[in-house]
Amino acid sequence: MEAVSARARMYVAAVVVAALCCLLPLPGVRTPWWAVALLAALYAGCERVARSRFVGISHPAGTFYPVLLAGAFLLPAPAAALVAVPAALLAPVGQRPFTLRRIWRAAQLVLGVWAAARVHWALGGRDAVVTGDVPYALGPAGAAVLAFCLVLALLDGGILAAAERVPVRRAWRGLVARSLAPIAVHGLAGLMMAVLWRSPYGPVAALLVLLPMCVSWWAFAQYHRERAAHQATIRALVQAVDIKDGYTRGHSERVGQASMMIARELGMDDERVEVLRFAGILHDVGKLGVPTRLLRKNGPLTPEERRVIELHPEYGHEMVRGIGFLGEARAAVLHHHERLDGSGYPYGLVGRQIPESARVVAVADAFDAMTSTRSYSRARPVAVALEELERCAGSHFDPVMVTALVEAVRRAGWHPAVTADDAHTPRVPPPGTPVSSRPGAHR
Repeated sequence: MEAVSARARMYVAAVVVAALCCLLPLPGVRTPWWAVALLAALYAGCERVARSRFVGISHPAGTFYPVLLAGAFLLPAPAAALVAVPAALLAPVGQRPFTLRRIWRAAQLVLGVWAAARVHWALGGRDAVVTGDVPYALGPAGAAVLAFCLVLALLDGGILAAAERVPVRRAWRGLVARSLAPIAVHGLAGLMMAVLWRSPYGPVAALLVLLPMCVSWWAFAQYHRERAAHQATIRALVQAVDIKDGYTRGHSERVGQASMMIARELGMDDERVEVLRFAGILHDVGKLGVPTRLLRKNGPLTPEERRVIELHPEYGHEMVRGIGFLGEARAAVLHHHERLDGSGYPYGLVGRQIPESARVVAVADAFDAMTSTRSYSRARPVAVALEELERCAGSHFDPVMVTALVEAVRRAGWHPAVTADDAHTPRVPPPGTPVSSRPGAHR
C-alpha cells in the first residue's frame, strides 16, 4: 500500500512522539554506552543475517528479538530502547513509503523494549540477572516478555485499524496469541544472554546463545521456503487456468480475496483464512481438463456442453487431492458448485452436507462472476450483486456466508476488474434471473 492515509500518518506520528519521550531521559541516565553500541551492532548484524540468502527469512516485523530483550534485561529502559533504532532505520523495506515504514518500525520497537525494561526493573529482575539467580529471574523476565508482546500487538492492531479502517476489535484479534509463543522463546534466549553477560565470562560467553538460535533460524527458513514452493505451485496452476480461459483472467485471485473477506468476517483464525484463500484461488483449476472452445464460447451452452463443463470440479479435485497443505481447500474445489437446495453439482449435496469451505467459495465465486464482465454477461453493480446473493440465500447459498460477504463489502468496499474484452457483445440477463440460471454461470 503505497498511499498512506492522513489518519495512519497521524497515528504513526503519535507513536513516534511517544517513542521520543521514552528516549528523552537518556542524557540523565547512567548508561554503559559500549554495551549499547555492542548490542545495537549485534542486533543489526543478526537482522542482516536473518534476511540473507543463506537463512532466507524476509519478515517485516524483525526476527531476532533475543538481543533486544537481553538489552531490556541488562540496561536502563531508555538505553535498552535505543538498541533497536539503528537496525530499524537502516533495514531494507519492501514497500513504499520506505522512510515512514522505517520510522514506524523503529518507534514501535523503542516502545516495546522500553516497556519490557521498565517491567523487568520494577519486578526486581535486574538484581536477579546480576546475581545469576536464574529461577527467580524467570518471573520478571516472563512479565517483561509479556509486556513487550502486548505493546507490539497493540501498536500493530492500531496501525491496521488506522491504515485499513479495520474494526479495532478485529484488528487486535489473535495478535497476542500468535506472537506470544515465539517471543517467549526469544525472551528465554535473551535472559540466557543477559545472565552470561553478567557472569565472569562476560559478553563473549553471551554470544554462545546465538548458536542454537541460528539453528532455529535455519529450521524456520526451511518452513518459509516450503511455503514459498506451495505459493509457486498455486500460482502456476492459476496462471495455466487464466491462459486457457482468457475471459476469466484474474477471477481466481478475486474469488480468493472474497473468500478471505468472508472467513475474516466470520472470525476464523489466520491459518484457516489462508486455506480458504487457497480454496478460492484454486476453485476453477479443473478447467484445465475442459476443452478451450467451451470455455471461450460466446452465448449459452448446449446441454451436452454444460455436462462437460460441470465435470471441472471433479477434474480439479483429482488435480489437488494429493497436495496435503491445501487441507479443506480440496473439498471446496470439489463442492463449490453445490447448492443448499440440492440443485447443484457434482453430487447434489443438500444444506450442511456441503463442506463449509465450499459454501464460502460458492458465495465468493458467484459474487465475482456477477461483478465481472464476461463473454455472456456484463458486470452488475456491486449493490445489485449483493442483493441477488441475498435473494438466493437459503436456496442456493448459505445465508451466513452471504451476510458475512455483504457486511465485509459494505465496510471495506469492492473494486471488481473487467475480465473480458469489451469488444465482445454480451447477452445481459434479465435483472430477476437467478444466479444459477444465467447462461454460462457454471463455467
